[in-house]
Amino acid sequence: MIFNFSIRNIGLLCFLLVGVISCAKNEEEPEQIEKEPEQEYIALFEKGQEGYSCYRIPAIIRSKSGTLLAFAEGRKYGCADEGDIDLVVKRSTDNGKSWSNLSIVWDDGSNTCGNPAPVVDEVTGKIILLMTWNNGEDHIGEINDGSSKDTRRVFVTTSDDDGVSWTEPYEITSAVKESTWGWYATGPCHGIQIKKGNYAGRLVIPCDNISLKSEGGKGHSHVIYSDDGGESWQLGNNVPENEYNPNESTVAELSNGDLMLNMRCGNSNNFRLVSTSSDGGVTWTEPMPDFELLDPVCQGSLLAMERNGQHTLFFSNAASTKRENMTIKMSTNDGEVWSRSYAVHSGPSAYSDIVNVSEDEIAILFEHGISARYERIVYQLISIEDFRF
Repeated sequence: MIFNFSIRNIGLLCFLLVGVISCAKNEEEPEQIEKEPEQEYIALFEKGQEGYSCYRIPAIIRSKSGTLLAFAEGRKYGCADEGDIDLVVKRSTDNGKSWSNLSIVWDDGSNTCGNPAPVVDEVTGKIILLMTWNNGEDHIGEINDGSSKDTRRVFVTTSDDDGVSWTEPYEITSAVKESTWGWYATGPCHGIQIKKGNYAGRLVIPCDNISLKSEGGKGHSHVIYSDDGGESWQLGNNVPENEYNPNESTVAELSNGDLMLNMRCGNSNNFRLVSTSSDGGVTWTEPMPDFELLDPVCQGSLLAMERNGQHTLFFSNAASTKRENMTIKMSTNDGEVWSRSYAVHSGPSAYSDIVNVSEDEIAILFEHGISARYERIVYQLISIEDFRF
């Protein structure tokens, strides 16, 4: 009993002594604890809100006059890729501080209208939106094996008033899709307008396709382009085939005016693929892995901008082996090295798109969840100064 009493009292004495010393230290020299900044985002599209069961597939652009347009697929009855899906948009005229109510760009009854791929013609200010359509009863497997009621089709709509109103969508499938292809996707993410060189002014939209099962069923990445402000569209060649089976893609202009296509692997490899073009997207180099860009076999987004006179690339994706950990990486040497990064959201996340808001800020629109993916699509403004080595 005496031994136990002694130990207990020694412990109590130590506890009191440490407390006194700690209090004295806090009174004289308050300890500075560095905390991670709170991540601030605005939820633009919430699951179960504004008439839709689920929202997916974000894309974002900034118009010539500075209006931000955030696009998504509004999925009526669930999060599945097929069925009754509308293409919807919200607008912001104050760099994302506040947003308009949801408006519908394209609703074709029970059919699927999606894969937003917007681009701005900086000459005219017109906003051109590329989209894809399929019969709402058709599934991707049926489309690819040729047993579907219809096939995947490509459409265009435009806006001359910063996205307030849109023209009736018109079809361009015959100009941009081979008859041997089944599935087809525009983007999903923003397109670009080339700024330098022989192809300056060309509008470029990243795409992917899957050949019909009877033709081998292979996946490919490609772009479509317009040299007349979106009035007509042409089809570039597929990125050369290899074992990685490229899929959804995103495009950016490099410092010398060449194009870079960054692609999702069509199989289980957890890295991105990269190909370049020196002829405005008509032909592409052999796709090569970028092992710096960890990827869960998901969509991603590239953004190029000039900052303080230096060409800078940004890339966003769920940087993990599963759909979580939304991250943006930064490169100042055309993607040779991704030297800086910004951790956006460590939890569930998937598709994303990024946009240049100012010389010092970019913004991301991405699929965000707390306990599950696809709970919402959120907008977040990010200072480039917050990127870390």
